[in-house]
Amino acid sequence: MGCEYSGRAPMDFNRVIPDVQAGFRKGRGTRDQIDNIHWIIKKAREFQKNIYFCFIDYAKAFDCVDHNKLWKILKEMGIPDDLIFLLRNLYAGQEATVRTGHGIADWFQIWKGVRQGCILSPCLFNLYAECIVRNAGLDEAQAGIKIAGRNINNPRHADDTTLIAESEELKSLLMKVKEESLKAGLKLNTQKMKIMAYSPITSWQIDGETMETVADFISLGSKITADGDCSQEIKRCLFL
Repeated sequence: MGCEYSGRAPMDFNRVIPDVQAGFRKGRGTRDQIDNIHWIIKKAREFQKNIYFCFIDYAKAFDCVDHNKLWKILKEMGIPDDLIFLLRNLYAGQEATVRTGHGIADWFQIWKGVRQGCILSPCLFNLYAECIVRNAGLDEAQAGIKIAGRNINNPRHADDTTLIAESEELKSLLMKVKEESLKAGLKLNTQKMKIMAYSPITSWQIDGETMETVADFISLGSKITADGDCSQEIKRCLFL
């Protein structure tokens, strides 16, 4: 049924999604985001700037989208009322049950999660995540890396978000994102999250949880290194 809205909806959604979000958008892909990160590392080294990365991981991100919050977000972002009405009808009355060895449990209503396999789901999640970024104030934050007069601190590909800063101000960005994510019902999976920096850094703690610091990280299927060296990634691809 989502196919009926697939032509119009992405056009309405893309009007409010910034270009730092490359996930599931026409003419964009993971390769673009990987190249952007490599380019940022190259420019940081060229201008002798320290740069810090935090690779964010959400626990079951698409499954935790709260429907009522989603409709409110769509309204706040200026999505037309008639389209919101159609989407609400698409999600209305969803129920599920669980089959166990003792039989079938009582049916219950589904009020979280975007529909699996629906072509609109990535677009809806992008809007949900955009609200988190806006509420966290990342666009107005001074932390980030300034390139060609523009401050960049949160390149994204759907739920794969990379926070960037020139100093340990990165921690303040992360705390803001964590706080707003929790308000939206999304939880950061800090055990899978990594901090990467060109200069050596000590381990980080966020609300008592230690985050691992690394010299390289697999992001969007590609190996990113703190020094921007692509030779390891080339070798890795040759042996896949």
